Amino acid sequence: LGSKGLVVGYLFGYPLRAGHPTNAANKILWVVNHPRDGSNLVLSGHLLRSGAPLVHLSEPADSSPGQIYPSIVDVPKAGCWAFTLRWHGNTDTLDLLYH
Repeated sequence: LGSKGLVVGYLFGYPLRAGHPTNAANKILWVVNHPRDGSNLVLSGHLLRSGAPLVHLSEPADSSPGQIYPSIVDVPKAGCWAFTLRWHGNTDTLDLLYH
C-alpha cells in the first residue's frame, strides 16, 4: 500500500527476488485509485538509504478492467527498495523488500 493510499501493489510471486527471476517473475499488479486517463505509470526506485535511483520503468495504461497497470519489477540487488510511482498528476511512494 502506498504511503498516501493512492496505489496498491499486488504481488504475484513471493518473495520478490533480485536479478531477473523467471520462475516466478517479480509480477506486480498496480491498482491506482485516481483515473489513469491514458497516462503511463512511471516507477523510479532505489535502495533505501541510497540517493541514486537505479530502476526506472514506464507501464502503459492499456490494461483493463479499471485503473490497473500490470508489471514486472526487477532490481539489481537484494534489499529494501523505495519506489516512487507517478501517473496522471498523482504521486505515491512505497517500499518493497527483495531477497
